[in-house]
Amino acid sequence: MATNIKDYGLIGKKVGMTQVFDEEGNVVPVTVVQLAENVVTEIKTEARDGYNAVQVGAFKAKDKHLTKADKVRFGKNNVENFRKTKEFRCHEVIEDLKVGDAINATDFFADLKKVDITGISIGKGFQGGVKLHNMGVGRNSHGSKSKRQIGSIGAGTTPGSVKKGKRMPSMMGNRIFTKTKAIVYKYDAEKNLVLIKGPVPGKANTTVYIKANGVRTWNTYNK
Repeated sequence: MATNIKDYGLIGKKVGMTQVFDEEGNVVPVTVVQLAENVVTEIKTEARDGYNAVQVGAFKAKDKHLTKADKVRFGKNNVENFRKTKEFRCHEVIEDLKVGDAINATDFFADLKKVDITGISIGKGFQGGVKLHNMGVGRNSHGSKSKRQIGSIGAGTTPGSVKKGKRMPSMMGNRIFTKTKAIVYKYDAEKNLVLIKGPVPGKANTTVYIKANGVRTWNTYNK
């Protein structure tokens, strides 16, 4: 029976970045994450659903902000409405956890030094190869027509096509990104804040999903 709270995770919101001083007086850049009230909205079992998972909801919402499917789903389980939900898969059935239980963040961060944080990175629009892939630029001499072009993308005759995976201009950012082994600098239980050393995916007010580092869950991202 999986009873370890670190087998699943938490939902929070990125507030922004700041800096703190350690015991030696060194400046440490940290990202502030505001943890939401995480409530278990559904428990899935392998016998019924084909896999074991705990669905967590956060950020309470009104009926007008939800789809009909979400209203039915929350009403069926007799829980409040939430804007964000996330499934955290578990290896075994969690028998001592019930729908409607709140996840204790203090127990989650107890003796936890590293976490994996998932969010949507900041979108930077359509970019070329120089900025997106750090490609080199062309000559600066007079008459050069390939200053920031990516150059040849394949042979003209054989194979006569662009190979899959070729680095080319495309959208930059706005993608699901997981930062692994992020160091937990401090957890403030009174304000329900967690300070993560270094950057975290996304801009301010971005929803992030926190997992204990090293716990394999085969997660899928839910908006």
